[in-house]
Amino acid sequence: MNTYKNPDEKGYYGDFGGAFVPEMLFPNVEELQVKYLDIINSESFQKEFRGLLTNYVGRATPLYFAENLSKKYGAQIYLKREDLNHTGAHKINNALGQVLLAKKLGKKRIIAETGAGQHGVATATACALMNLECIIYMGEVDIARQAPNVGRMQMLGATVIPATSGSRTLKDAVNEALRDWINNAADTHYIIGSVVGPHPFPDLVARFQSIISEEIRCQLQEKIGRPNPDYVIACVGGGSNAAGAFYHFADEKEVKLIAAEAGGLGVDSGKSAATTFLGTLGVLHGSKSIVMQTGDGQVIEPHSISAGLDYPGIGPFHANLFMQKRAEFYSITDEEALRSAFELTTAEGIIPALESAHALAVLAKKKFAESDVVVICLSGRGDKDMETYLSVLESDDL
Repeated sequence: MNTYKNPDEKGYYGDFGGAFVPEMLFPNVEELQVKYLDIINSESFQKEFRGLLTNYVGRATPLYFAENLSKKYGAQIYLKREDLNHTGAHKINNALGQVLLAKKLGKKRIIAETGAGQHGVATATACALMNLECIIYMGEVDIARQAPNVGRMQMLGATVIPATSGSRTLKDAVNEALRDWINNAADTHYIIGSVVGPHPFPDLVARFQSIISEEIRCQLQEKIGRPNPDYVIACVGGGSNAAGAFYHFADEKEVKLIAAEAGGLGVDSGKSAATTFLGTLGVLHGSKSIVMQTGDGQVIEPHSISAGLDYPGIGPFHANLFMQKRAEFYSITDEEALRSAFELTTAEGIIPALESAHALAVLAKKKFAESDVVVICLSGRGDKDMETYLSVLESDDL
């Protein structure tokens, strides 16, 4: 049965998905398509994966009632604290799962792309744990603005290779990683960090990240006596944390889903990454989805203050939620995200990642009832963004 959360046998969520890959990559993608469900659903895999999530990552992450935010915005606001995971973000859930999968497939070499650096750090961490070679592709611009994470990756033993083409950001890092995979298909597994790419990657990543909504349901049952909130809010670039936060609620129609995209300097500014507002149907990085592109199909360079949302598309899971009006999408500007980051810091003593701050900014745009239970996925911590935050403090721009 095709549902919002599960693609059909060809990897389509409604009109979006599929696998559009070069002929040289087809054997690798086909191998994954044929084997991934049997491997990850096996008892032995789940036992090892769940054990690592508990004893290595530190799951379950808390579902924290944000009392001060709740008073300000007149709702019952809970924060799913993915920032408290080992490595500081949700990315470790997928990285560990895919490294385990790669070992089961007999791969010896791991490649990955990263924008904000959190997926790169998570992949380098998992590879260090599992003693696998690790190559991380990262846009030259992102290397400069996310220097602490680059240092972590290198300390963990990864080789960080700059992407110097195009906008030198996340899109270009994905391009370089795909080229590497074509040239080293036999012994290499590509760990895509978000719910993008050719089937089965969107489904694979969503399944590994679904631990987020699985825990939310159990934690809400314990805290309020019911498993479903009224709203779930998460930021969306490619959309892995949102896919994880939405996963077990996607087919529960009474739960309202809200996605926060990076509006950059404004949707009409020419400096934005608000894909659902600016994009059209296209193929990007191996799947059919909504893409920011010109009339002749050339990708439009995105912009966001947050490196992890600086992407000209969204995953097919989210494109289908948008097209079916199952989720509501908001465009959040750089300034709005910064304001929300400082607000959470002073109100609750939690410094969020700039990506997560986009989700928090929805609170100022949406009117809630006092009885509404609102869960926000706090996908990462703000350590990596301190240089940006400090520059704002020094300039007194907010």
